[in-house]
Amino acid sequence: MGAEEDKKKAAKMARRKQEVQLQQEIETTEEWEEMIAKEGLWVVDVYQEWCGPCAAMVGNFRRLKNELGDELLHFAAAKADTVDPLDKYRGRCEPCFLLFAGGVLVGFVHGANSPVILRTITEQLAAEHKVMDGSVERKEVKDPLISNLEEREKAQYDEEENEKEEEEEDGNILDYRGERCNYGDTLTMSSQQEEEKKGFTVALIKPDAVRDGKVEEILQQMSEAGIEILAQEERQLSEEEARDFYSHLQEEDYFEDLVKFMSSGPSFALVLTKGQKGDTILHDWRDMIGPTSVEEAKDQAPDSLRAKYGSDKYMNALHGSDSPDRAAREMAFFFPDMSTPTIPIPGSRPQLQRTLALIRPDAFSKSRDEIMEKIKEAGFKVALQKEMTLTKEQAADFYKEHTDEPYFEELITRMSSGPLMALGLARDDAVTAWRDVLGPTTNAKEEAPDSLRAQFSIDETSINQLHGSDSKETAEKEIQYFFPMEQTVAAIKPDGISTKEEIIEKIHEAGFRIAARKETTITKEIAEEFYAEHKDKEYYDDLVNHMTSGPTMFMVLSREGAVSGWRQVIGPTNPEEAKTEAPESLRAQFGQSILQNAVHGSSDASHAKNSIEKVFGQLEFNPDGTVKDEDSQMLQSEPTKEQEETAVEETQAEASDVAPEFRQEGTGGTAQGEDGDKKDGEDEAAKTEGEEAPKPEGEEAPKPEGEEAQAQSEQTGSEKPKDEGEAEAKGESGEEAQANQETTESQAKTDKEGGTEQKSEDRAASEAKGEDKTDDNKGEDAKGEEAKEGDAKDGESKGEDKAEEQKEEDASKATEESEKKEEETKDETKKEEDTKEEDAKKDEETKKDEETKNDDETKTEQKEETKTEEQQAAS
Repeated sequence: MGAEEDKKKAAKMARRKQEVQLQQEIETTEEWEEMIAKEGLWVVDVYQEWCGPCAAMVGNFRRLKNELGDELLHFAAAKADTVDPLDKYRGRCEPCFLLFAGGVLVGFVHGANSPVILRTITEQLAAEHKVMDGSVERKEVKDPLISNLEEREKAQYDEEENEKEEEEEDGNILDYRGERCNYGDTLTMSSQQEEEKKGFTVALIKPDAVRDGKVEEILQQMSEAGIEILAQEERQLSEEEARDFYSHLQEEDYFEDLVKFMSSGPSFALVLTKGQKGDTILHDWRDMIGPTSVEEAKDQAPDSLRAKYGSDKYMNALHGSDSPDRAAREMAFFFPDMSTPTIPIPGSRPQLQRTLALIRPDAFSKSRDEIMEKIKEAGFKVALQKEMTLTKEQAADFYKEHTDEPYFEELITRMSSGPLMALGLARDDAVTAWRDVLGPTTNAKEEAPDSLRAQFSIDETSINQLHGSDSKETAEKEIQYFFPMEQTVAAIKPDGISTKEEIIEKIHEAGFRIAARKETTITKEIAEEFYAEHKDKEYYDDLVNHMTSGPTMFMVLSREGAVSGWRQVIGPTNPEEAKTEAPESLRAQFGQSILQNAVHGSSDASHAKNSIEKVFGQLEFNPDGTVKDEDSQMLQSEPTKEQEETAVEETQAEASDVAPEFRQEGTGGTAQGEDGDKKDGEDEAAKTEGEEAPKPEGEEAPKPEGEEAQAQSEQTGSEKPKDEGEAEAKGESGEEAQANQETTESQAKTDKEGGTEQKSEDRAASEAKGEDKTDDNKGEDAKGEEAKEGDAKDGESKGEDKAEEQKEEDASKATEESEKKEEETKDETKKEEDTKEEDAKKDEETKKDEETKNDDETKTEQKEETKTEEQQAAS
């Protein structure tokens, strides 16, 4: 019996082993790619982990394999949960069989229909033989289930995008004081709309290739293949980072070895693209590096990079993203600040950009004006400008990526030697254009004699005299470093509202973001209130009439150096002066007169802040200048009284843009301060007796001891300064206050040392008055009488010392405690008496029980004696 069971078990194990050999298990993307790259027809059972492969078909597959005996026929089971190319098959419970040959889909069957599946396999196997013979071409098919799904997803995506655009137009509109405000800038520059995403992939040169010195050789082969490197970084991964990066392989047996290998030394991370659109880079790079397994690479693709430089399965020298989604995640992992590469659409305008320019101290002191003229001649617009002097620490921080360079010390010394000029330059393709104008960083005189670095070089140093950002991302960081984000308030006045679209376009061209905006009409009453201080001026009526003649658009503008930058954009108050001094300014282009000069701008950061609160309420801003979402609801709240008052001041400040004589004079703050001081003094003099006064700095209250200390510890801390404040209000001198303190200390000491004697005296005084209280109570009552007498004296003399008042408090508290103790004693006595009565009752009951028991025993004995006597008589 036992031998028969063993045979069954052995047969069952053999069948299982045969099944395992029949179907190759695919659980990772790399295993999937290795499989479809192999020769032959692959029949893949696509399953999900929760339901497993279709076991019912395994026997049919094995029988077909045995009958045909064809070496081109292979079977596999692929887990859709972990294989990225099969992500569209996730969430489906229907059995699915895909047939692949030459890396492409050639057949499919949905459902476990055995005859259909076997017939399809047979037909496709015959077709694959013809392909191998060269008689026919392989035909790729598409799974209609996936094609329909992709079409639906695309339609849904387009619909969501359209809805999103509509929501962006309306979603930022909120009510504030009954008016409609647009919070958030949805306008973008046309040049920013005319570009599309460019394909890219992420490559890793792994530690083994770096250690063997193969980096330059690999980079050279990339260049020869037409691959462009968008970003690169040498970086050594920690074990935690390696685990995170390769988390999709954590179920593999070699995962721990892979983590140790990837963290054993530095790697090179690169973002790659190729061609105009970059749409082939993903597959081109994976073809170039070859199969994941080094052995397969050497066998199937001997010219691949892994075949040349790899040594083991995971020590295969190079890595490449296996999908666009994976490439995006990997770029975010290694280059979190890098934005998705884009390309301009053919026929569109070049991209309007900003870049940072630095005129270093030596050139600034000698050739500033000449360099500024060259910048304008090159077509750059100076959007930001600041003169400043860096400390050596600031210079070292700005150029920290050059720390290990031999010229670093000289660079930061020169950069901190005097004032420099920081400029934010705007132009089409500003980053590249400015680098071209600058010329090379070294040997500029020989290689580009007309460049700025060649023209303004200094013989005594090799450090070039001008700086330019090397990429769009670096430019934004460097501009933020020298010109932190700021907000200002801009207004398009009634005379300029008809040209608001042109003005808004100019605002964007100057690099401003409109963080919030509102169009409203100021009523005559509000205008008169705003400009009340100008009521006696001859232009007052004209000013009010103009500001109420139509709508005004208020805007919050965000940009680096926004206040001064906006003032520079709008130009002088008088449009005629603006046309001469700043012909490109807004007032020169759109202004008509001093009164009708089209636009307004806050005069300084303080005015800008007050204006924002007045018009839009309390706002907080993100680092990029947008309004924080969590604070956007504040636009719906009504302004406070303080905001209403600020509104008058801020609109009066706006008058400085209407006419020069409107500008604010001093506010007389000193006089107001004196009035305030006087009122404070009157209030202090009017304080009534017992009112709290602040404790003078440096003054300490006396420290009570004994019973007084215990009582005082239960009082609030405000009582001590209160007593001292009262002493000051009553006119006590410093000597009197000191005497009071000494008296209090002496009394406290006496109470502590003579506590027993005091209690005796108190007891005697209490007996003399005939009070029926306990000894402790009597003593405390005597203290109370003494304290009352002291209070009477205090009423007659305001100089009553603090000790008597404290004693009164102590006595009162002690009396309350004594009464409480007395009540507790009475309660305890009553409880004891009740207990005794209960015990007495119990004893009496016990005694009665014993007497009853004794009577019963006596009666029993008597009965027995009688019975004995009767028996004796009978005998």
